[in-house]
Amino acid sequence: MKREIGRIDKADFPQLNMYNIEVKIDTGAYTSSIHCKSVKVEDNYLKCVFLDKDHPNYQEREFIFDEYDVKVVKSSNGLAQARYRIKTNIVLFGKTHPIYLTLSDREEMRFPVLLGRNFLSRKYVVDINKTNLSYKLKNKE
Repeated sequence: MKREIGRIDKADFPQLNMYNIEVKIDTGAYTSSIHCKSVKVEDNYLKCVFLDKDHPNYQEREFIFDEYDVKVVKSSNGLAQARYRIKTNIVLFGKTHPIYLTLSDREEMRFPVLLGRNFLSRKYVVDINKTNLSYKLKNKE
């Protein structure tokens, strides 16, 4: 049975040392993405800094990935763009799941992470009238 998730929540990304990060559940988006200001490839390593200085969870730490790929993503305005994609883990409702995240400049967006239907399907059913179900459960424990 699928677990119910609201339209927004807070999730942990332990491998990225990021906790209680606001996520927007977006069934209109196929891929999931995370806000990343600085992205570069050097010697076949992807180097990036997540979030930005205005975000309360910002840390200046540069993350280095040796496993990544490039995914062509069509944005909501219909433009296709190539984005780097990493694989990491996300914790929701106390469970750890692998997740692919494309790296995107989401500075203009309210939520630093977008969870798309590729991740959501087979795991969750979305109730748009609810929020922070995973986060509330985490704080009860």
